[in-house]
Amino acid sequence: MDAIEEYVARHGDQHERELAAWVAAPSVSATGEGMAEAADHARDLLVRSGLAPRVVETGGWPLVVGHGTGPAGSPHVVIYGHYDVQPAGPLAEWDSPPFEAVIRDGRMYGRGTGDNKGQHLAQLLAIRALRDCEGGLPCSVTVILDGEEEIGSPHLASTLAGMRKELNADVALYSDGPVNDGYEPTVSLGVRGVVSFEIVVRGAGAVFHSGNWGNVAPNPAWELVWLLGTMRAPDGRVLVEGYDDGVVPLTEAELACLEALPVSADVGLDRFDLATGGVNERLAMPTFSINSLTCLDNDEHRTVIPAVAVARCDMRLACGQRTSTVVDAVQKHVARHLPHAEVRFKAMMEPSRTLPDAPFAKVVLDAVGAAAGRPALFEPAMGGSLPIAGITDGLGLPCYGIQLANVDERNHAPNENFELRRFHAGIVTAARVLQGIGRSE
Repeated sequence: MDAIEEYVARHGDQHERELAAWVAAPSVSATGEGMAEAADHARDLLVRSGLAPRVVETGGWPLVVGHGTGPAGSPHVVIYGHYDVQPAGPLAEWDSPPFEAVIRDGRMYGRGTGDNKGQHLAQLLAIRALRDCEGGLPCSVTVILDGEEEIGSPHLASTLAGMRKELNADVALYSDGPVNDGYEPTVSLGVRGVVSFEIVVRGAGAVFHSGNWGNVAPNPAWELVWLLGTMRAPDGRVLVEGYDDGVVPLTEAELACLEALPVSADVGLDRFDLATGGVNERLAMPTFSINSLTCLDNDEHRTVIPAVAVARCDMRLACGQRTSTVVDAVQKHVARHLPHAEVRFKAMMEPSRTLPDAPFAKVVLDAVGAAAGRPALFEPAMGGSLPIAGITDGLGLPCYGIQLANVDERNHAPNENFELRRFHAGIVTAARVLQGIGRSE
């Protein structure tokens, strides 16, 4: 082992305790639970990593920012993460309390372990390891911890725009999301955007007996089903006119990256949603998903005509799409097909794209591969969404994703977890990337 690997091995127990304490600090941006205390905790983590911290007000939950200076003339790296987490969800489905870190079979369980506390903590611990082992950082670093990612980061882009001088950097990194499902080391070059919304259809204002009022009282559930049927075809084609305006075709280099990515056959699926295209190619395309359908509370069933029906949906956006265009297209489609339906838009993020030949791309790829002991692969866009457009489009920086968590991290679900061997390896990987960037010319 070299000095960084030895350091990570020697401090493994301490690092796990720090992760457990971070997971035990609730930080649910959607409800506000623990957010003020979590911002203080995040600031303390930056201090412990040798970074000069400050809390930046956004108009919502604050950013927590830390800066460390590298050698004169060295590159400046922005590292993005988020300290807010999803709500716990159904407590009965958790095998241990969501905000009490528990280790079982080599994994730490708890809300935020993989998304995103464990992953940005690995980046911070890499900074600490470099300081302790090498006496300083190989490059200048600014860490940005977002408090609103799980609610769409509505204030991030405008806040970053106001920090342009401070963030006059060369390259950006983030660690979020699971590794490739074939467990190959990968570097993500972009993220898909997202527009989430709910469609609400109201009936007669009260629940009616389905026998006494069937065929008479309007049924909002049927109306909602008919509306959804106009929005997506059985073969997967999205039928909302104009939703995909602006989509930029993948370059030959990006298509080659997709072709090189492995596809795991062991993902628990007995059929696919779309009939055409490779799995990796589909994950780079726009999507329209129904997340849930509800008519009655508490999952109960009664032989009634419901008073209201709700579909919660999201569209994932490919490069070139814009959230404003998608919002306009959905609104017009619903108004045309079911005028009395109401559309409520929720979290939104723009897509982001960095090309395989962008500055520092090969440096990051080679460093991730060196840490893994085998060549790493480019992923043109991770399937999920992050507010990276505020960095790539807003600040003009190439941005690279280094996923550290296991495929089955169960982010956003009960029993979220992080394999501890991946957590420790992630610290080494993050350090290797900063070393590589610091040595680059």
